[in-house]
Amino acid sequence: SLRKTCKTLGPDESNSEQTEDELAERRQSVCMNLSQTLRTTQLLLNFHGGQPVFILRPPSDLVNFLRPRWPVECEVISDSIQHIEWEPPEPEPFHKPSHKESLIPAEDGPGNVVYCSDFATKHLYFTCSRVGGSRGSTSCAKFLDTPPDITLEFESRFESGNLQKAVQVGAFDYELTLRTDMYTEKHTQWFYFRLRNMKAKMIYRFTITNLMKASSLYSLGMRPLLYSERAAKENGVGWHRAGSNIRYYQNCSENNDDSDRLYSLTWTLRFPYDSDTCYLAHCYPYTYSRLQYYLKQITSNPAVASYCEVRTLCQSLAGNAVYVITITSRGTSQEEVRNKKAVVVTARVHPGETNGSWMMEGFLDFLLGDSDDAQVLRDNFVFKVVPMLNPDGVVVGNYRCSLAGRDLNRNYKTLLKDSFPCVWHTRNMVERLVAETEVVLYCDFHGHNRKNNVFMYGCDSHSKLFKFQERVFPLMMSKNARNKFSYKSCRFKVQKSKEGTGRIVMWRLGIKNSYTLEATFGGSTLDDRKGTHFTTGDLKSMGFYFCDTLLDFCDPDQTKARNEGLVNELCSHLACFFNCFLSTSGSNSSDSDGLPVHLLHQQRIPEVS
Repeated sequence: SLRKTCKTLGPDESNSEQTEDELAERRQSVCMNLSQTLRTTQLLLNFHGGQPVFILRPPSDLVNFLRPRWPVECEVISDSIQHIEWEPPEPEPFHKPSHKESLIPAEDGPGNVVYCSDFATKHLYFTCSRVGGSRGSTSCAKFLDTPPDITLEFESRFESGNLQKAVQVGAFDYELTLRTDMYTEKHTQWFYFRLRNMKAKMIYRFTITNLMKASSLYSLGMRPLLYSERAAKENGVGWHRAGSNIRYYQNCSENNDDSDRLYSLTWTLRFPYDSDTCYLAHCYPYTYSRLQYYLKQITSNPAVASYCEVRTLCQSLAGNAVYVITITSRGTSQEEVRNKKAVVVTARVHPGETNGSWMMEGFLDFLLGDSDDAQVLRDNFVFKVVPMLNPDGVVVGNYRCSLAGRDLNRNYKTLLKDSFPCVWHTRNMVERLVAETEVVLYCDFHGHNRKNNVFMYGCDSHSKLFKFQERVFPLMMSKNARNKFSYKSCRFKVQKSKEGTGRIVMWRLGIKNSYTLEATFGGSTLDDRKGTHFTTGDLKSMGFYFCDTLLDFCDPDQTKARNEGLVNELCSHLACFFNCFLSTSGSNSSDSDGLPVHLLHQQRIPEVS
């Protein structure tokens, strides 16, 4: 009877796209009930050419680098999107706002919709996934109501892309709407999309009209990022800052409700070449596929594999692998390995904070390198690294949430293993680690949208025995990275609203040095780098400095950590911190609290008698 049921789940050519989605949901339901029906968890149901095929479940931690899985309603183009790495010869300066930038009025009328991708509205909550997303045609997203020779061609239906709609309101003037995080109505900040059919000498204006943060680094001189495929091919130039007449402002609205206020970002831009293929982005993209490529390089290097092990921690909601890396020198005995202290480092719980992944790559480059310092770290510690906590959000181009429609960094205390597998398994891994050995430090890498520089959030212990200990590591970081890391921007308050974050949950597990490392989307205001943007090289360097500081912090010779000058400087900052307890300047994700969206909708479905 089970095989008969499976056969009814084959494709029907007469079905509409909506029927195909319903079919996918039925397949998912059968797969979920399979283990109960057959009383085994080792047999999985797959579909090949529409026919049911039974396969054995692979080992849970087996490493694989399969193509990303998308929600079935997502339209995904087949183009392979790749960018070269490049460092500008000189630091790129902030834009200097004149505060006199005038808004160019749009032409009368609603404008012409030249791009619209509405897949995000097809489902209220996540149901199931497949490699490549929807089977439907991807041509339906384009509308050209004006002559194509003067109209830009927009596209964002690729990995980490985000643009929902583009409206041409003038010959070279476009109003853009970003897609909210899937299955939510919030969190518009991250953008990343492709443009074609441009004219090099013309001045284009772009205005993103549905941003939700009241303040932005764009008001402090941050500029968007531009990538030209022709510039990359002919001159080796990659992502660089571009744009003039940048302004961030509140939209006009008759609604006085602060929670519903929207903001706009507008800027003008000249493209370097005619008929080029270009990309615009909020920050340097770092996709799930790039991480997989990086991990493939690690696993294929025999020398690195001798002290580095890559495994699958768990599967995400969509079925994408969440990888965990264990890095340590092989001891002469098991007891020697067990006696090592541990360090836990994670990143990309918020998918739009790509700067966290660049810092993570720098951290791994150092730790896996052949330097004497890297060897010392591997000899003395066991590193547990989860480089991408939210692969689903990264794949679909979310800014903050997972496919549960919730902020994972508010759900580390969750009991809902199946709804929040990534953070549940991470917390479980750390709990087991704490029971086995001393975890000297936990750090989660993030991006920050309202403050410049790099800084840390920690947890004030209020303990006489360990008073101010949590401030030592950040202060040492500021000494190692003087022109990038701001100790004055660090905060250590434990807020009730942040109890579900990784930083506080790990601290309550007993890890005294529990932090988030926050890297700006903008740049530095310090020393010789004052007024310049961060590059990918700058972000990677923070991973190097993190390792360097860890060496100093845990050096058996505690001269650096306990020298009188450092202690005096630490004390001199305390008065400042006591005046900073009103806010950590962190993000408010209270609108993403609660049960996963799919469970909420299941509760609302009335029972059929």
